[in-house]
Amino acid sequence: MINSTSVNSLFDARVVDNAGDKVGTVKQVYLDDDSGQPLFVSVATGLFGTSESFVPLEGADLTGDLLRVHYGKDQVKDAPRIDADGSLSEDEQDTLFQHYGLAGSSAGHTDFAGTAGDRLGADDTEGGGTVAGGFDGVGTTTGAGHDTSGPNTDDAMTRSEERLNVGTQNVQTGRARLRKHIVTEEQQVTVPVQHEEVRLEREPITDANAGAALDGPDLSEEEHAVTLNEERVVVDKETVPVERVRLGKETVTEQEHVSEQVAHEEVTLDQDGDVRGTGDTTGR
Repeated sequence: MINSTSVNSLFDARVVDNAGDKVGTVKQVYLDDDSGQPLFVSVATGLFGTSESFVPLEGADLTGDLLRVHYGKDQVKDAPRIDADGSLSEDEQDTLFQHYGLAGSSAGHTDFAGTAGDRLGADDTEGGGTVAGGFDGVGTTTGAGHDTSGPNTDDAMTRSEERLNVGTQNVQTGRARLRKHIVTEEQQVTVPVQHEEVRLEREPITDANAGAALDGPDLSEEEHAVTLNEERVVVDKETVPVERVRLGKETVTEQEHVSEQVAHEEVTLDQDGDVRGTGDTTGR
C-alpha cells in the first residue's frame, strides 16, 4: 500500500501502466495537505523525458523501484497539462479527477513533495501543509535538491547537475516489397529466307546436243512443268528463366546531432566582514 512512508521510494521510480507498458519516471510527488498521504505523481514522459504528466496513485502498486499505476499509458500521456510546481488548486485537482474518471476531489490543496532527488528526513513535517524538500500550501520553498547542510547538520553543500543521456531506439520507417508485372515490347529480327525463281535458258544446236534435239517428230506440241519452292518464316516463343531477384537490407551508420539544455548548480561564496581563506570560490 502506498502511504506517507512510501514517499522516498516513489522518487525516480519506473512507471508502468495497467498493461505493464513503460510510461516514464516519477519526478515529483504531491501530498494531501491535511493527511500527508501521497495522491499524485508527475511522470516524465517522451523520448528525452521532457514532458510531465500527472497520474493519481489510487489503485497503484509500488514494488521496489517499479510503480504500476491503475491507468493506461495513453490516458496518462493525454492528461491535462498543469504546471508541475507549487501546490495543486482545487480546480486543477478536479480537472485531473475528471480526466481519470474519479468521483469528487480531495479536500484542500495538494502539496508538492519535491523534485527527483528530494528525500524526507527524520525532522520533516508531514502535516500542517508543509513537507520538507517541497512547497507549503501557498507554494513557498522549504528546501531544495540533495542539500543536507544547515545549522544542525554537516558543513558541506552538495552541488548537483543534469547529465544528458542520449540513446537510440529502433522504429519502423517503411516497407519494401518485390512485385513483377508483364511488359510487352516489339522485337525485330532479320532472318534470311530462300525461294526459287524461273529462269529461261537457251542453248544452240551443236554436235553435242543434236541427238537429243532431233529425237522426236519434226513438229509437235508439248509442255514442260517446273515446281518452284520457297522458305517461309516460322515464329515460335518459349518462356525461359533469366535471373533471380531478392530484397536485402544493410545497416548504414550516420551522425545526428542532438541539442538539449541541461541545468547545473553553482556554489558561490558570500563573505561578511574580514574573512580569510583559500581555494576556488566559484563552486565549479
